[in-house]
Amino acid sequence: MSNLTLFPGVPAASEAVPTSAEPAASSPEPTGRPRLLEPDRRSVRLMTSDLDSLLPPDHNARAVWAYVQRMDLAPLVGEVRARGSHPGRPAIDPALLMALWLFATLEGVGSARALDRLCTEHIAYRWLCGGVGVNYHTLSDFRVAHTALLEKLLVDGVATLLAAGVVDMARVAQDGIRVRASAGAASFKRRKTIEAAQKLAREQVAKLRERGDEPGAEPTARQMAARLRAAEDLERRLDEAQRRMADVEAVHRRRGKKAMAKRGRQPVVGDDDDSPPQGGSEPQGHEAGATDQPLAPDEEDKKNAPRVSITDPEARVMKMGDGGFRPAFNGQFATDVATQIIVGVDVTDVGSDKSQMEPMVDQIEKAYGRLPGEFLVDNGFVNLGALERVEGRGVAVIAPVQKPRDPSRDPFQPLPGDGPGVAAWRTRMGTDEAKATYVLRAATAECVNAIARNRALKQFNVRGRLKARAVLLWHALAHNLRRALTIAPTVALGAAA
Repeated sequence: MSNLTLFPGVPAASEAVPTSAEPAASSPEPTGRPRLLEPDRRSVRLMTSDLDSLLPPDHNARAVWAYVQRMDLAPLVGEVRARGSHPGRPAIDPALLMALWLFATLEGVGSARALDRLCTEHIAYRWLCGGVGVNYHTLSDFRVAHTALLEKLLVDGVATLLAAGVVDMARVAQDGIRVRASAGAASFKRRKTIEAAQKLAREQVAKLRERGDEPGAEPTARQMAARLRAAEDLERRLDEAQRRMADVEAVHRRRGKKAMAKRGRQPVVGDDDDSPPQGGSEPQGHEAGATDQPLAPDEEDKKNAPRVSITDPEARVMKMGDGGFRPAFNGQFATDVATQIIVGVDVTDVGSDKSQMEPMVDQIEKAYGRLPGEFLVDNGFVNLGALERVEGRGVAVIAPVQKPRDPSRDPFQPLPGDGPGVAAWRTRMGTDEAKATYVLRAATAECVNAIARNRALKQFNVRGRLKARAVLLWHALAHNLRRALTIAPTVALGAAA
C-alpha cells in the first residue's frame, strides 16, 4: 500500500493512538514564517449593498425621517428658486436638513462642522443624506435661519398631542437653564474702550474698501474680500455693543442705588439677576473683597464701570450653577408634568428667573388657547406682583413660600398687604396636597434640563439671543420627538402632519 495520505500530518487509522495511560510525545516547535491574515486595502471588490440595507430597521434615524416627512415645510420649499427649466443649481431638500439637525441634536451633536464630517463617516447620517452632499456652511445657516418656523413646528406638535389626549397641561413646570455664551470674559469692554475700537474699525473698513494695501506681498482679491468681511463684522459688533451699553448703564445705576442702600448691612451679589453688579467678567464690590472705603476717581472708573461684550453684545455675565460668573444666556423650558413634553421655550439676557413666569404663561395661552391648571416653579420665580396677576387669570401657582425672618410668624398665613392671589397662594402652600405636588417639579423641569445638558447643551456656539433661541427650539423639538415616540408612537409619527 502506498504511504501517501490525503491529509498529511494526520495519523492513519491503523496507527496506534496514545491513551490517557500513555501520553503522547510533545510536538516539535513550529518553524518557518508565521502565517498571518494581513489587510489588503488595494484590492478591488464589488459590494452589492444599498444604504437602506446597512441601517437597522429599528434605528432612530428612520423614526426621525418618518417624523420629518409629515412636517409642513411648505414655507421652506416655497423659497426654492430652482424650478422647472429656470437656471440655477437644485436646492437641498429642507426635509433633509431638518432631519439631520433633529437626529444630530438627539445624538448630542451641536457643531455644524462635526455634523458635516458625520455625513460622510457615519452610516446613519449617510442614510439620511441618501447621496446628497451637504457642507457645514449650509448646515450652520439652516440651523438658525428659521426660528419662526421652528416655533410653529413645536406648537403644532404639542397641539396634535393635546387633541389626541396625550397632553392635557393640567400641570406645567418651568425652570431656567443658563447656557454659556459664545463670548469670553475678556471680551467685556467699557464705553471708552469700545469707542476707541469703533474708531479704529471704521478706519480699517474704509482703508480696505479703498483697497489700501499694507507693505508686503500683494494680497489676492479673495484675501481682500475676506479681510473686508472680518473688518465689517467687527465694526457691526462694536456698533451693537455701543447700543447695548445704554441698557447696561441703566441697570448699573439702579444697582448702584440699591447697593448703597444695602451697604454696611449685607454683601451685594448682583441684585435680582444674580450677576456681577458691574456687568463684568467676575464678581466685584463686596463679594470681590472690596472695602467700604471710597475709591479714587480713576480706580472707580476702572473697576466699577459697566461693560459689554464686543464678541456677543447680547450676552450678560450671570451666576452659573457652580457658583461662578460667566457670560451666558438664560434659557427657559415649560414642561407638561404628566408627559415631560416641552410646551414653551424662551431665552433672555437676564440672569434672574423672577420675571420669567408671567411671559411663559402668556406664551402658552397665545400658542394653545388655554392656560395650565397649576404652574410649578421654584422660589427663584417668585415675584409677588407677577404671581398676583397669574393667579388672577385662574392659574394656581405652586411655589415655595419664603421662610419669614420672624420665626414666630406662620409663613402660610396671608399678610395684611397681600392681594387675593398672593393670599390664596400662601394658604395653598400650607396644605399637604400642594407640598406633594411641588415635589413633581424637580422630576419634570430639572429632568428636562439634565437631558438637554446630556445632549451637549452646555455652551452656545452661536451668537445673539435670537440664534440661541433657535438652538433651544431644536432641543425642544428633538426632546418632544423622543418623548412622543416613547409614550405615544402612533401619534408621534402623525404629530407633524
